[in-house]
Amino acid sequence: MASFSEELRHEAEPIWRRIFEHPFLKEIKDGTLPEETFRYYLAQDYLYLEGFGRTVALALAKAPDSHTFQELAHRVMTPVERPLHHQLFEAAGITLADAENARRSPTNTAYVDHMLQTASLQGLGPTAAALLPCPWTYHLLKDEVGQSEHPLFGQWTKFYVEGLLEGSVTAWRGFVDQMAENASPAELEAMRTAFLTSSRYEYMFWDAAYNRQQWPV
Repeated sequence: MASFSEELRHEAEPIWRRIFEHPFLKEIKDGTLPEETFRYYLAQDYLYLEGFGRTVALALAKAPDSHTFQELAHRVMTPVERPLHHQLFEAAGITLADAENARRSPTNTAYVDHMLQTASLQGLGPTAAALLPCPWTYHLLKDEVGQSEHPLFGQWTKFYVEGLLEGSVTAWRGFVDQMAENASPAELEAMRTAFLTSSRYEYMFWDAAYNRQQWPV
């Protein structure tokens, strides 16, 4: 019998297929993405991960027992991708201050607000479901995109090709499946909605980066 996270993954397949076929990722692979577009993406991703981390911190308060609390605390204290950002900033010619002073795009703002609202108003199940699509889709880039030979983009793909998000995916899938075991039908539907909404935002995040989305006014 499939786990609940596997069911969610299957349901999200059409969305995830659009993600992996996005021209941003195709141009990363073949090295034709404009480096300015990649710099825009790096700054936006840096800002997004702060929102992700704040959502994880809120999730900590939802832990139903001490074991889950300890597991969630470990996720708070392991910002896996921040060292990668610092490495890539230097290679891309931007500074930490450049990233911190950037303005979150409309899509980035909406995505972070979705995660924070879910964590603020709902339980650990929907919160974990809202957080899971980000590490899971990025982890799958190792198979869907693979290693780029571009000197800059290759540093970025190498991180995912080496599977450094595997532990994160395992942990968040575990939280989702654990909370689904005793969830009511309404709670399961809330988890499904949170997961699919985040999956859609993942696609929109790539699209916003590809177009270097700005606020219209």
